[in-house]
Amino acid sequence: MRQRLDYEEFVAARGPALQRLARGLLRNPADAEDVVQDVLAKALLKWGRVSAADDPVAYVNRMLVNESTSFWRRAVRREDPLAPEDLPVAEAADAHQRLLDRDALLAAVRTLPAKQRSVVALRYLDEMSDERIADVLDMSVGSVRVNASRGLATLRKAMRLPVEV
Repeated sequence: MRQRLDYEEFVAARGPALQRLARGLLRNPADAEDVVQDVLAKALLKWGRVSAADDPVAYVNRMLVNESTSFWRRAVRREDPLAPEDLPVAEAADAHQRLLDRDALLAAVRTLPAKQRSVVALRYLDEMSDERIADVLDMSVGSVRVNASRGLATLRKAMRLPVEV
């Protein structure tokens, strides 16, 4: 029975962060919720293994990244980014521009290769260090930095932002 409580505590503590990460990796908020629920269901089924891992948070984050990647690989799920005229209209001009900027950024993030997208999402949405991302994605710290650099360069170009020096 204690194992079940540990799982519930884990979900209560990490659920919002998992949702943010999934939202960064997937286009549709409903799809992100579905993927998080699938991952949490799978984690519950093998909670003994998950809770025994050196870092259960990294284990579940890795499950989420893998499930998000699998989701995008399914041809049925692929979508084209929304055209500007299809974006929702906000009441205030500033709010409208923020929505346009956010949607454009999310669309640009979704065009990144899976590793770059995962690194950028973990770094900026889950606020992980490069070392922690390397552990979660099972890659070297150097690979994390290269993928982050390339991903950010692609995003700057897509958003027409100045290149940092």
